[in-house]
Order: sequence, then C-alpha cells, then structure tokens
Amino acid sequence: MYRRLVFIALALTLIVVVLGAYVRLSDAGLGCPDWPGCYGQLTPAHAADEIAAAVAESPEGPVSMHKAWKEMVHRYLAASLGFIILVIAGLAWRRRADPSVRATIAVSLVAVVIFQGLLGKWTVTLLLKPAIVTGHLIGGLTTLSLLALLALRAAQVSRPTVPASLVRWARIGLLVVIVQIILGGWTSTNYAALACTDFPTCHGSWWPDMDMANAFHVVRELGMTAQGDMLSLQALTAIHWMHRLGALVVTGVLLVLALRLALAGQRGMAGAVFAALAVQVSLGIANVVMSLPLGLAVAHNAGAAVLLLTLVVVNERLVPARAWDLAGRRNDENAYA
Repeated sequence: MYRRLVFIALALTLIVVVLGAYVRLSDAGLGCPDWPGCYGQLTPAHAADEIAAAVAESPEGPVSMHKAWKEMVHRYLAASLGFIILVIAGLAWRRRADPSVRATIAVSLVAVVIFQGLLGKWTVTLLLKPAIVTGHLIGGLTTLSLLALLALRAAQVSRPTVPASLVRWARIGLLVVIVQIILGGWTSTNYAALACTDFPTCHGSWWPDMDMANAFHVVRELGMTAQGDMLSLQALTAIHWMHRLGALVVTGVLLVLALRLALAGQRGMAGAVFAALAVQVSLGIANVVMSLPLGLAVAHNAGAAVLLLTLVVVNERLVPARAWDLAGRRNDENAYA
C-alpha cells in the first residue's frame, strides 16, 4: 500500500504541476478570485450567478466559467494529493524501521504541502504577485522531487560504483537545473517569455539594453516596479535574457555530465540526461520562434519537471551504496532505541 501510494502521488504531482502551468499560462489563475472555494461555493456551477455578474461587469476580465473550472480542477487535484501525502506520511512513520522507507522525508512532505497550500491561497488573494507565484511553482517541484526520492527508495534501485568526481558533477548538474527552473519560473510569472522575440539574439543584440535592478526586485506587484511604476521592456528583457544565459550554462554542464556518465558505463542514465536536455532546449527555442503557443509553453514547463526528475534520479542512484546502507541501519537503530 505504501509503495503504491508513493507512485500514485508522484504521478499525480506531475499532473498537478503541469496543470498549474496550464492554468497560469491560460490566464485562469484568478478564475475564482477567492480561496479555497469559488465565490464561497464548492464548484463553479454553484457560483454561476456570481461568475455571470463578474463577466457582465468585465467581459475581458480574469473571471469566466471555463477559467473558474480550470482553477477549481487544479485545486481539487491538489487537495487530493495533499490527502494522499498525509496517508503516506502516516504509513512511513509506522514503517520507519524499514530501510526502504524514508520516514523523515515523508513527514517533511506534509509541511511542504501545507506551505504549498498557503502559497496557492496567496497566489489568488495577493493577485498573482510574481514572488508568490514563483514560490508556488518551486513548492510543487519540491514536492515532486521529494516524492521521487521516496519512490526510488521504495523501489530499492541499484547503486553502481562510480568515481567521486562523477557524483560531484551530478550534484552540480542538479544545482544548475534548480537555479534555471527558478529563472524560468520568474520569466513565466512576470510574462517575460516574449520580451525577446528573435533568436539567438535579443532585439538584434548579443547584450541587449537591460534593467537588472527592477527585473530581479522580488517584493513587488505583477507588472510593476517596487516604486509602483510600470515594469519597463528593459526589465522584462533582463529577466528573459538571464533565463537564456542560464540555459547555456545548464546545457554545458549537463552535456559534460552525460559524457562522464557514458564513460563510466552508465549509458542508460547518460541517455536519459541527454534526451531530457535536448527536448527541453528544443521546446525553449520553439517557444520564442513560434511566439509562445499555449501547448508548447505548457510542454516547456512539463519538460522542466522531467529534467529535474531525471537529475534527482541520477543523483539518488549515484549515492554510494555503503552510505545508503548505513542510513538504513541508522533508521533501524533510531526506531528500536
């Protein structure tokens, strides 16, 4: 039961993360302007009168019936995931002496999910502040990564013997992917994905005019500077261009990692890293060239989640077997103490 629930939660988390990207990119993030219900009701159907009044008042506004359903389906799935994670944490704690269970991570997931729920609430009530929306994305991917660790331990994956230098490259690869995902989230939540419409240059330049200070000022309203002025094109350009430069760093690091994995005889992991990277880079370029079609934009978010999962799996598998066995024995000792 524990193992099945972990894998179900992992799959559901991936769905929730991708659906969350779809809700955001289709401008349905305020489809229901309150939380956790929709105008205080369980479903948009029960709030039909309030939604109709909002549409009549502002036909081009953020509220409509189809946007409300998108938002609420995302909330229903997220709530279901939270319940499953609570059950997983309870089962993991009962089986904490089992080396295939990581009870500490399972219990920590409960705290992550609670905070993630608060971020979901603040995303709506604070009107899509970039820092909150980006934090919500990071929380979802953190949940995905922790569940992947639980699934890998439950599956008791093999751990090959590899050079310590390869483990360090895997750690660096994971770190740069995390930083790049944060940059990507900041780009998306600030609607800066089309600040540069040409490729590979931006506005015909390899170093376009940029406003770094306002671009990366965290505490501010959507589309505004900290002083309340409209965010300039130069600021949006800075956000976009830093994400592109980050993509270059990630590409270089992961290509080296894939090569070193292949030379160490780990061709399966090397192929997975290369394939996930190639797909994600291709989607990023296609989004710029094709002016951010919704399907490709959502796929790019899904690709980021898959790339992160790939690096989590690689790092977990490269943990030395001796260290993993010792961790399991420590769990046993703590449980019986």
